[in-house]
Amino acid sequence: MNSLHPAKTLITWLGTAALAFNLSFAQADTSWPAAADGAEAAGFSKQTIFKLDAAMEKIVNDNDVAGMVWLLAKDGKVATFEKAGFASIEDQRPMELDTLFRIYSMTKPVTGVALMMLHEQGLWDFDDPVSKHVPELANLKVMTSYNENGGIELTPLERQPTMRELLNHSAGFGYGLSGDDPVNNAFRDSGVLASADLNEMINKIAEIPLLYQPGQQWVYSVAVDIQGYIVEKLSGQPFGEYLEQKMFAPLGMNDTAFFVKEADRERFADVYRWDRDEAKLMRNIERADRPSYFDADRLESGGGALVSSTHNYARFLQMLVNGGELDGQRIISQQSVDTMRADSLREGLLLRGTDSSPGQAGQGFGVDFAIIFDPEAARSPQGEGTYYWSGAAGTWFWVDPVHDMFLIGMIQSQGGNRPEATNMRSMAVDIIYDGLD
Repeated sequence: MNSLHPAKTLITWLGTAALAFNLSFAQADTSWPAAADGAEAAGFSKQTIFKLDAAMEKIVNDNDVAGMVWLLAKDGKVATFEKAGFASIEDQRPMELDTLFRIYSMTKPVTGVALMMLHEQGLWDFDDPVSKHVPELANLKVMTSYNENGGIELTPLERQPTMRELLNHSAGFGYGLSGDDPVNNAFRDSGVLASADLNEMINKIAEIPLLYQPGQQWVYSVAVDIQGYIVEKLSGQPFGEYLEQKMFAPLGMNDTAFFVKEADRERFADVYRWDRDEAKLMRNIERADRPSYFDADRLESGGGALVSSTHNYARFLQMLVNGGELDGQRIISQQSVDTMRADSLREGLLLRGTDSSPGQAGQGFGVDFAIIFDPEAARSPQGEGTYYWSGAAGTWFWVDPVHDMFLIGMIQSQGGNRPEATNMRSMAVDIIYDGLD
């Protein structure tokens, strides 16, 4: 009787198991959502979805945007997945379902999921000081006052900002996307978001004071770019490589990356703005102070650098709706999803709350999402716990866990809107919730 050596038997078994796993992974069906299942399959009337599609098409026909792709899913079924207009007016490239978009700050929830994956491995905790993982930020100061002549008064930290505050934008960092104070000016002047890599970015941030003491205010900030750096350090992998291996490949998000492959150039939508003098949409010129979107060496910004397709982002959101799993691939646990979509701001602090404004009633912030924790106070028809965010070029999404439903709107509009432009986001919410049974 022939028999294999036990060690060889184990090696053979492991090899067979690995092959089976690879074949299973390679054969996994990641085509969803390829097309709509239909209004009624998703629990809507045909009239409701017809009304939604017609409204979106009118927005394009009115030249509010050059083109759009939109997708509404409920109970795992796609009610509508449609397109209208152009990805490039000048080149006469029509918008397609697989068009690629700059999703800007819709990158942030992706970064949040990556960080939660490392939390599940016990590599960080919500009460950790940020400086435990980014020692460069241990000696930050806080701006207490400034004057128009450039004078600025600084004070030491009362305590180190925590990871929880980094995740909900209450750590006190600036950003440079708005504001004419010395902190935000420093972000722009030093080119934080134009850094060559995440190490250079962190070194620049370490030289800029905070706007507030940690926990005092909700301030939209560079916090998620710092999160991306932390993912890179804790994982021991380049940030983009970690996302590709641990999230994008398992979820079949093969169109999501920090740059656009040359072969996909024709799928990449242009960005437009409404020019009031010309009274028409004008294509934006790409920034000369940043690497091209076709440059693989672009900064892997966790706060706003990803390119994606509607299909890919729908798979990401459906994974969250499913409690962290899609098509047999578990990315994070249900507990982690619940943590991400729970308001974590200190008591009394609301979304966009400032020194002069209490903030948005009924809304807070979790892990890289805004949260509607009180729909009545927020004057929203959406379910309690609805979470959402958007991107600088107009892309947006929301997920309603009460109704097992999400919407994605993909456009490329930045720098000015038509004066009578429709508020497409609120319009879509009104139509969808009016049509719920």
